[in-house]
Amino acid sequence: MDIQERLRVPDLAEGKWSLFLDIDGTLLEHAAHPDAVVVSEELRTLLIDLERRLNGAVAFITGRSIAQADRLFQPLKLRSAGLYGLEHRLEPNGPVEAAGEPDDIAALAAEIEAEFAGSDIYIERKGPILAVHTRAAPHLLARATELVDRALDRLPEGYRTIPGNAGVELMPLEAAKGAAIRRFLKIAPFTGRRPVFLGDDTSDENGFEAINEADGISIRVKPQGSTQATYCIDSVADTLAWLKQQLRRT
Repeated sequence: MDIQERLRVPDLAEGKWSLFLDIDGTLLEHAAHPDAVVVSEELRTLLIDLERRLNGAVAFITGRSIAQADRLFQPLKLRSAGLYGLEHRLEPNGPVEAAGEPDDIAALAAEIEAEFAGSDIYIERKGPILAVHTRAAPHLLARATELVDRALDRLPEGYRTIPGNAGVELMPLEAAKGAAIRRFLKIAPFTGRRPVFLGDDTSDENGFEAINEADGISIRVKPQGSTQATYCIDSVADTLAWLKQQLRRT
């Protein structure tokens, strides 16, 4: 039984597709520190071949900044939505619509860094988004979540917290993967194609919702609990195997 049949995910060769991809936990295994992940030449080549086969209709939809994604996948520079859609690059190798760090988020980041000084927690400052990674210190997840949730009372309106599998993030309400996907669907080469989105975390649920609304295919990797995705894949390795299979059939 091949990966396609076992996972019962539709064959992309059945229609005209566009492909939206989360990175961490979907294409790459998570690491204790975001900079510790490694992109293989095999994955880089797979993405290049998929982009070519789909006439450019491939985009990263990631919580990472576009600059981070570019460093990981260099020299490849796909169309991308970074920081959950607060940054965009609408053309490969094109200009990036970037987002800066507000003063109130910078002050909060400094406080949380002081709170967890000397621990294995990693605080990632991503412009208007603050991420607290607890993968290397899971016993501190509850405290990290408490600090971020409490900060909502003193920040300007328009922020929310997103709990993850191994951490918590604070971000503006407009930071939404679904909105980023909808923006891409309105422009070439995505318009007129049936969208597919693969993601693995709570922050991807908004993207699954947008894909479902567009009669696309939403796929959650390593699902935990309920999900709006219509299909599931068990692991990063299975994700890559499925994508390779689609490349052969497209």
